[in-house]
Amino acid sequence: MSPRKMRLVVDSVRGLKAEEAIDQLYFSQKDAAKPLAKLIKSAIANAKHNHDMAADTLVIKTAFVDGGAIQYRWMPRAMGRATPIRKRTAHITVVLEGEAKDKPEVK
Repeated sequence: MSPRKMRLVVDSVRGLKAEEAIDQLYFSQKDAAKPLAKLIKSAIANAKHNHDMAADTLVIKTAFVDGGAIQYRWMPRAMGRATPIRKRTAHITVVLEGEAKDKPEVK
């Protein structure tokens, strides 16, 4: 998916709580909402498993989209000509912020 299309969706969820962002993406009409929701769910799972953070406190602190690799194709046209097609890709970065769960100390 092109970065331009992804940026429209990312801009709508930046600064929201992670769970609210997933709810908003579920009802979005944009096709870019589905992979972004998958990415946010993965980020939540990583925060819970790797950093022992509470899922209800997670907020999307930073989210941005950069351009990725471009696949170059061509399409045959009239009179033996060919026109280029650029299939663009995007690199999405999402940073979550939240509080860690309280762990009991082991003595």
